[in-house]
Amino acid sequence: MIQLAFIMLVVAALGSLYRIAAGPTLADRIIALDLALISLMGGIAIDAANRGTARYMILIVVIAIIGFTATVAASRFMEVEGRERQRHAGQDPPTAAPGGSS
Repeated sequence: MIQLAFIMLVVAALGSLYRIAAGPTLADRIIALDLALISLMGGIAIDAANRGTARYMILIVVIAIIGFTATVAASRFMEVEGRERQRHAGQDPPTAAPGGSS
């Protein structure tokens, strides 16, 4: 059963590596990188469970924090870049509705 889980994670990681390389957009690459990190964390968790130790759990937490931070930073970059493109195209960037939070 452990081998099947590892095989599934390897297939997911290979698919994500293909999407990172092929793109076509930055958003596709960001999602694929998240999938690759989740596959890595899953592999570490399965190995730790198989060995019966919690020694590598801190590594999973660190990888999750790095992945989350990278996703937020890339999303913020995409948002700012989109606003700049709209500004250069002569369009007004969308604004929040009155009374709404953004």
